[in-house]
Amino acid sequence: MTNPGDHVAGIDSHKDTIHIAVITATGIEVADHEFDTTTAGYRQAVAWLVAHGPITAVGVEGTSSYGVGITATLRRNGIGVVEVNRTRPAERRKQGKTDRLDAYRAARAVLSGEATTAPKHDTIEPLRALVITRRSANKALQACWRQINSVLVNASPRLRDKYRELGRDKLVDQLASTRPDQIKDLHDATSLRALRSLARRHQFLRAELDDLDTQLDEHTTARNPGLRAIHGIGPALAAILLITAGDNPDRLRSQASFAALCGTSPIPVSSGKTQRHRLSRGGDRQANWALHQAIKVRMSQDQRTRDYRDRHLATGKTLAAVYRSLKRALVREVFKALTGHCEIPNYTDLRPARQAKNLTLTNAAEACHTWPARISEIELGKRRDDNLAHRYREWLTAA
Repeated sequence: MTNPGDHVAGIDSHKDTIHIAVITATGIEVADHEFDTTTAGYRQAVAWLVAHGPITAVGVEGTSSYGVGITATLRRNGIGVVEVNRTRPAERRKQGKTDRLDAYRAARAVLSGEATTAPKHDTIEPLRALVITRRSANKALQACWRQINSVLVNASPRLRDKYRELGRDKLVDQLASTRPDQIKDLHDATSLRALRSLARRHQFLRAELDDLDTQLDEHTTARNPGLRAIHGIGPALAAILLITAGDNPDRLRSQASFAALCGTSPIPVSSGKTQRHRLSRGGDRQANWALHQAIKVRMSQDQRTRDYRDRHLATGKTLAAVYRSLKRALVREVFKALTGHCEIPNYTDLRPARQAKNLTLTNAAEACHTWPARISEIELGKRRDDNLAHRYREWLTAA
């Protein structure tokens, strides 16, 4: 900071209040005050800050939690915001902890250059809400299915034999439509009532999960079609990666920093003559999980990924090491998509070309050695497979 007349502020955020502190360019304490976390309180906080002169930046603790409201208000008023981490335990033990002290620490973290990360935009919060809701619905659905199996295992042999060979969907549908009142055996009737209740709950959760997936599909495609075009990235995984980026490309300074944020960059642990790296266990673990799931999809569907795996396994590498390498390579693709430098394949010409030649999906599937549903997904843009699309387009041209 070069202008001695400028000031820096820090904010310690809580559920009901925020504490704001202002310091000068040389670190001298100017003033501090507490405000309510309401719309009126945020307006008063901004007015109070402006009254103390030019504010270069404001360090906010918890920009994606209790501080999301004041962060959005400061941005709308043209005041720069920097994300500040929580106070270190060693510093708390040394100097104590109060809201006032934490606010001044946040301001000094910005002034010293320790805190430099741009916060996430509040526009990502609706997507985060959908992801949280989907995660809880999915966990409830899995728990419900385990309970159905558990009740069936402990039911009478007559019930077990009746439903033993049914698949999940058919079993749930039949259990949901049972009529326990028509069962003469009291124990079987009671078990069937429990199973019917669980089956109907399973159906409700399945419908809710499908609805949430549809909403995630619409939101993620509208926000970043390039990310959705990456092979292996579906609606749920794309939402997690968008939340990690925070709808703010300024947070992503380089591919290396984004890899560190996702926990896919190796950490050097060398000493003396020993030169080696270890797996990073930091970063956003949800983003790391999303990358891992995308690689699993590619392992099952992409021949190039399987060839890469086999080639490196033959050299003595472990499967875990291959996954780490693939995730690091996938990070580069995701980074390009999040920063707007990703090419989006255009498959919109395939369906009109097929229909113009009176060809069916079955004809195309047989020619490309795949399933008709896969061809339909390619035509509708629901799946990215550049190799299959290239073969399909060549076949259409020659047909």
